[in-house]
Amino acid sequence: MSFNFELIKKHNKARAGEIRTKHGLVRTPVFMPVATQSAIKALNFDQLDDCGAQIVLSNTYHLHLRPGEKLIHQAGGLHQWTSYHKPFLTDSGGFQIFSQARLGKCKITDQGAEFIDNLDGQKHFISPEDSIRIQNQLGADIIMAFDHCPDGGASYEETKEAMDRTHAWAERCVQAHQQALENKTRAEDQALFLIVQGGIFDDLRKESAAAISKLDAPGYAIGGVSVGESREDIDRVVDFTTELLPEDKPRYLMGIGTKEDIVKAVAAGIDMFDCVMPTRIARHGAFFDENGQRLLIKNARFKEDFGPLAPNCKCYACTRHSRAYIRHLFRAQEILAATLLSIHNLTYLIQLTENIRTEILENRFDPNKHLG
Repeated sequence: MSFNFELIKKHNKARAGEIRTKHGLVRTPVFMPVATQSAIKALNFDQLDDCGAQIVLSNTYHLHLRPGEKLIHQAGGLHQWTSYHKPFLTDSGGFQIFSQARLGKCKITDQGAEFIDNLDGQKHFISPEDSIRIQNQLGADIIMAFDHCPDGGASYEETKEAMDRTHAWAERCVQAHQQALENKTRAEDQALFLIVQGGIFDDLRKESAAAISKLDAPGYAIGGVSVGESREDIDRVVDFTTELLPEDKPRYLMGIGTKEDIVKAVAAGIDMFDCVMPTRIARHGAFFDENGQRLLIKNARFKEDFGPLAPNCKCYACTRHSRAYIRHLFRAQEILAATLLSIHNLTYLIQLTENIRTEILENRFDPNKHLG
């Protein structure tokens, strides 16, 4: 089955759609849990299924370094490697390159990015063509173009340079992806999404959306958001840029994962989200209450609290265990605490997007109700 997107319903600017891939149907809006190194930290894939996950994100940068795309390809690609047969999306590694550049450990040129492996200190180089080749071998259903993500505080000139480079790299990614099809070195139905950059500058975002849209990709992403800019700039950029993207293609806001972010982005017309935050904060003892606010399980007030993490939550953690028990596990440094909190946090965000989808289909989605 070829990759396909169908827009089912619009309510104001909010959208409900369906993405069809070889490995299954994804109903949007959708939150994608992050399996950075081909695993969700502290969870197995059956537990992830129980959270309601439809699609999982893995990271090209990390998998290229360890264990290497050749080994995963030899195993049959990510689906066989992990024995998880729902859709996968792979990030190109651009954001990790950005993070390295922040630390002075990466040199970015028009040719690509030279960076240092954090674990062994070895130098590596990835070009746009390399990123596509690696992702072709990983075999995800959706892959991302290699982009240059500037810092949220970058000047206009620095942001424009990164945007222009992203456009040039996008063309090279499209060419490399097409060449792989002609050479029969990748799946015919593997979809390449392109990324819009431009920082906080409206004119650059407009220019970038126009340039990237001309390449007629199966889907588009907004990159360079929530990388150090203000809350006001995030909201403005997302709202402004989303309307510039083609309506008949899926729209993906990269690296976003709080309730506020998701609700506002859906209201702007975004379809897809991902973030490591829900599992990362779980490993530090934080969980979402029924309103999406973060609470710390180690707090003394939960010592004799025998209620669930969140009332009315149907996740495994909430239906089986109390706040008091999970607090004890966390303080005793039991791994199960991270597992239970991760299950709850992922379920919360996945259920949030599913509820919003239902509201869109029924013409009753009100972002203010969720944020009030």
